[in-house]
Amino acid sequence: MNADLLQAFARNTTGLTIQNVVVLQHGEQVAQYDWEPDARRNIYSATKSFTSTAVGMAIDEGLFRLDDKIARLFAKDMPENPCEELRMLTVRDLLKMAVGQQRPLLMAEERHAMKETDWVAFALAQPFVCQPGSRFQYTNMSGYLCGVLIQRLTGQSLVDYLTPRLFEPLGIPRPVWETCPKGYNFGAGGLELNTQELARFGQLYLQRGLWRGRRLVPDWWVAEATAYQISPGGKLDNGMGYGYQFWRGQHNSFRADGKYGQFSIVLPDKDAVVAIESHEEHNTQGILTHVWEDILPLL
Repeated sequence: MNADLLQAFARNTTGLTIQNVVVLQHGEQVAQYDWEPDARRNIYSATKSFTSTAVGMAIDEGLFRLDDKIARLFAKDMPENPCEELRMLTVRDLLKMAVGQQRPLLMAEERHAMKETDWVAFALAQPFVCQPGSRFQYTNMSGYLCGVLIQRLTGQSLVDYLTPRLFEPLGIPRPVWETCPKGYNFGAGGLELNTQELARFGQLYLQRGLWRGRRLVPDWWVAEATAYQISPGGKLDNGMGYGYQFWRGQHNSFRADGKYGQFSIVLPDKDAVVAIESHEEHNTQGILTHVWEDILPLL
């Protein structure tokens, strides 16, 4: 292990609340730095990339298709006289964060205050302002509905569905995962993992879905989910593009990305993965910037 690899990163990020960093290259761990014990924590919206993985697996198993209409898949949950935009909405639109609704839905503050217990019906009943697929707007509604869809079609929770297909092969013991009032795992957040486990997930995607010679994720899904699908319209790394619940980034990178700086950053050009857990409330871009400035040049 290269003990010096993370020294500059650790020194230059003193003002940022980073907890753990793991760096893999060529399939081996080359560095680790722990400000705190590497315990399991909520990875927030990095959860979305795990739900996206479940969607790719489910599509490959023939359960549904990317361009299937939500109105058909959730027919019993639709409001009376659904608008044209809702009738047009597809699974692909959900994955791209291009729903077309008026505002972000099921964000943390809203969930904690909601009196509604049927979050599916609630989400589908909210107003639309543009055609699905046309404009990026970050929302938890997308990951939640994708997760509910898999759970309904398989009769399993997301964690049960992914345990034999993803977690067990990666050596990840069954994790805790937030549930909604109806008992569905919340596909947009609330999965608890440690940094080592986040790194293994990134390594799986770096290897295009192969793990120790076994195909876990379809190759075509890895390619599509991590490719540029829509412009998120942000700045720096948040403006580089969005795939299917994965962010594009500088230096031809892509990442699972959660609130407060939970990252599994995949660097295909360096055959490397950088996994980070943090509780940085103000400057998560600063963490990414120091990855580019202090870690990338040493790989």
